[in-house]
Amino acid sequence: MRNSATAFAPATVGNVGIGFDILGHTVEAIGDRVQVTRAAERGVRIRAITGVATELPLEADKNTAGRALAALAEAAGLEHGFEMAIEKGIPLGSGLGGSAASAVAAVVAGNALLPRPYSTLELLKFAMQGEAVASGSVHVDNIAPCLFGGLVLTVGVDHPRTKQIPVPPGIRAVLVHPHMFLSTKEARRILSTTVTLSDLVWQCANLAGFISACYTNDLDMIRDAFEDVVVEPQRQALIPGFKAVKQAAMANGALGCSISGAGPTTFAWCLERDAARIAPAMVAAFAAHGLGCDHWISAIEPTGARVID
Repeated sequence: MRNSATAFAPATVGNVGIGFDILGHTVEAIGDRVQVTRAAERGVRIRAITGVATELPLEADKNTAGRALAALAEAAGLEHGFEMAIEKGIPLGSGLGGSAASAVAAVVAGNALLPRPYSTLELLKFAMQGEAVASGSVHVDNIAPCLFGGLVLTVGVDHPRTKQIPVPPGIRAVLVHPHMFLSTKEARRILSTTVTLSDLVWQCANLAGFISACYTNDLDMIRDAFEDVVVEPQRQALIPGFKAVKQAAMANGALGCSISGAGPTTFAWCLERDAARIAPAMVAAFAAHGLGCDHWISAIEPTGARVID
C-alpha cells in the first residue's frame, strides 16, 4: 500500500453550448493537481493551496476537494485520515471547471491509497458532493468529462449514467479566458426557470443533431446544430464583448462558439488548421472591450484524471 499519491485533473468546458448541465469535454492544456497523503488521525486536512488561485478555504468542509475526499473516506469507513495539498492550475470563476477538477483530482488520488479502490462511476458520486460546495447545486457536466475524458454526456443525477461521445478527427477547442471573475452561483441565479415550448424543441433538436454529427463526422451538421438558444442568450450580458468575440470566431472559420460553463471563458470548436487564426481574433475582440485574456488551443482527448505520481 502506498502512502501518498498525486493526481492531475484537466480543465473542462461545461454545457458545450447546447447541453446545459449534461454535456462537457476536457481541456488538456491546463488542470489542477492534488497530492493526498495518509494521516494517522481521521478526517481530511488541507495542508496547502498553491498555484493560480490561493484564496480558497483551507477548511475541508468548505472546499470542493476537501468535501469530495471526505465523502470517499466516509464511504470507505477508514480508520485513518487524509492530508492534501492542492495546486491550482485553473483560475477561479473562469468557467473551466476548476472546482470540479480539484474535487476529481482529490478523489482519484485518495482512491489510489485504498486497499479496494472504487470504480470511476463511484468516484463521480463523491466528486459531485464536492462540486455542490462551489455551485450550490449538484451537476455533472464538468465532473464527468474530467473523470472519464473526452466529450461526455451524462444522464441522471441520483443515478448518473455516462457516455463518451466520439469527437471528429482534427477538431480543436479554442478557449479564451478574459481577465474577470464570474461566480457560478451568480451565473445560475440569473437563469429563468421556464422556457418556451418552441425554444425547448429547438434546443433538443440542436443537442440531438450535434451528438449525431459527432458520431458520423458530419461537420456541416455540427456547425448548424452548435447554437444554444436557452442559456447563452441570458448569460451573454455577464460577459463584456461576448457577441463581438463570437462573431470574430465564426468569421474566421469556427464551427461553433459559446460560453464555457458559467463563463466568462468563451470557447470555439474548429478544425486544427483554423485554430491559429481564430484564437487571436477572439482575443482581439475582448481587448476591444477592455479585457486582457489568456488563451489555449487544445485537442479533446479521451483521457480524464489520472495518478501522475
